[in-house]
Amino acid sequence: MKKVVLLLTTVVIPMIAMACQPAAEKQEMYIQLYSIRDAIKQDFHGSVKKLAAIGFTGIEAAGYSDGQFYGMSPADFRKAIEATGMKVLSSHTQRRLADEPSKTDWQAVWSWWDQAIKAHKEAGMSYLVVPSMPVPKTLADLKIYCDYYNEIGRRCNEAGIRFGYHNHSFEFQKIEDQLMYDYMLKNTDPSKVFFQMDVYWVVRGGYSPVEYFTTYPGRFEHLHLKDHKELGQSGMVGFDAILKSVKVADVKKMIVEVEKYTMDPMESVRVSYEYLKTVQ
Repeated sequence: MKKVVLLLTTVVIPMIAMACQPAAEKQEMYIQLYSIRDAIKQDFHGSVKKLAAIGFTGIEAAGYSDGQFYGMSPADFRKAIEATGMKVLSSHTQRRLADEPSKTDWQAVWSWWDQAIKAHKEAGMSYLVVPSMPVPKTLADLKIYCDYYNEIGRRCNEAGIRFGYHNHSFEFQKIEDQLMYDYMLKNTDPSKVFFQMDVYWVVRGGYSPVEYFTTYPGRFEHLHLKDHKELGQSGMVGFDAILKSVKVADVKKMIVEVEKYTMDPMESVRVSYEYLKTVQ
């Protein structure tokens, strides 16, 4: 009889303990909708349902215009995404300054941003990101852009939204002997502006994403995980090293983007998603 009790103790109690342990938290992974831009044109609602089925946590939009997202009101856009079980995380949008930034019509600019911020808030966005900018001719012009981004960030903060800047490779050229990207990092206020690092474009610019994490800790709240085509196919980007460094870098969100694809868009993002599961 004692042997039976002992057996139950050694088997049942560990099973109960395992059952009481919290389930492993699912890794959040978002998708930039530009990745399936062709599929969206044909069937928006069906396409976002397929993204949810693949396993993506939520989306980043790239289709804001005149107060709407992909031709929908902010509320309807949010409803369409949340109906799939995904979250509305962020959006890419921008308003460029005059060719000579010092000659900008600031009243028109701020009127535009006030409407844009309001729309993004109504759509449930937590983040608003400028996806690009022209290359300034002088550091004085670049400083105007940095001040511009600080002010957008201040306005976003007031609305409860974080504001960020997304890089390409052109930011890794020098303006008056200063690297454009580093100048922007040093001349924007971390409380108002974060950087959404596109790891592929950093590599194409000739620099290491991991080294930037170390040099500017806490500045990269988002990562755009991108490759030349589908993720992991080129061998150019060291995703394993990057993903091992995200906690050190204090990265908060990771977003997949497939800018060029070699197969059907939905299959392309599925292959990219599955690849990331193998290197996390």
